[in-house]
Amino acid sequence: MPFGNIGIPGLVLIIILALIIFGPSKLPELGKAAGNTLKEFKNATKDLISDKESDKDAK
Repeated sequence: MPFGNIGIPGLVLIIILALIIFGPSKLPELGKAAGNTLKEFKNATKDLISDKESDKDAK
């Protein structure tokens, strides 16, 4: 995964750029939307893995 080596300085830079681009008033909304998207992605991935395992067990 190419984003595995971002580190603290990279995260600080991303936050500063987000503040500049979107402004401080929009940042909480963007964070909430990103969190919800990540949560949905994890749930969908977990469902796919469990479906795949149940199909494998059924064979």
